[in-house]
Amino acid sequence: MPLRMTNQRIIIFEELKKSRQHMTADELYGIVRKKMPKISLATVYRNLEVLSGTGVIAKLEVSGRQRHFDSDVAGHDHVTCVQCHKVENVLLEVIKEDCPSHGVMDGYIIKGRRLEFFGLCPQCQKKNRVMKGDKTMGCGCGCAKKELTDEQKKVLQAMADCVGPCAAKDIAAATGLDTKMVSGKIADLKKQGYVDSPERCKYGITAEGRTAMKG
Repeated sequence: MPLRMTNQRIIIFEELKKSRQHMTADELYGIVRKKMPKISLATVYRNLEVLSGTGVIAKLEVSGRQRHFDSDVAGHDHVTCVQCHKVENVLLEVIKEDCPSHGVMDGYIIKGRRLEFFGLCPQCQKKNRVMKGDKTMGCGCGCAKKELTDEQKKVLQAMADCVGPCAAKDIAAATGLDTKMVSGKIADLKKQGYVDSPERCKYGITAEGRTAMKG
């Protein structure tokens, strides 16, 4: 049965394709909600899973980190920056040999292969050169990190007080802030490396976030 392309799925797919990047659900949510203000992060997650499950888009799971999604489903490999976690395409001009049928692969029907590279992207290399001897510089794009707002500090404090990852609605209840505002603050804090998302739709404060909160 062919996949029914709802208006939500069409917009999510078009924005992913337009970005020409390997985006996470959170990043895509920040873009899609500008066109569909009532859409939730959970809805974006769910539709991305449906689109990737039917082969419309590709899902990349990079070493246990947050999933990235790619509108290009043609066969290609990827390189991931170990610092900013950006994922980019790698085009290898090599002959791909057939998978061997011995050892642990005995009895398996091979459906595909994946080759991952890890390293430092040019932007992070540049940032590291700027940061050398000055740990207050740089946010992944070579500029100084912004000072935290009171709302951002409240969000980080709520995460620090939470046992394990917590949802945006839990943070909103703990801080008294609007849930939509909390989601926006989380998105900003994630870009600065202060927040991560170890579980779907749940967030936690990073070691760097704890340091920034005390500053």
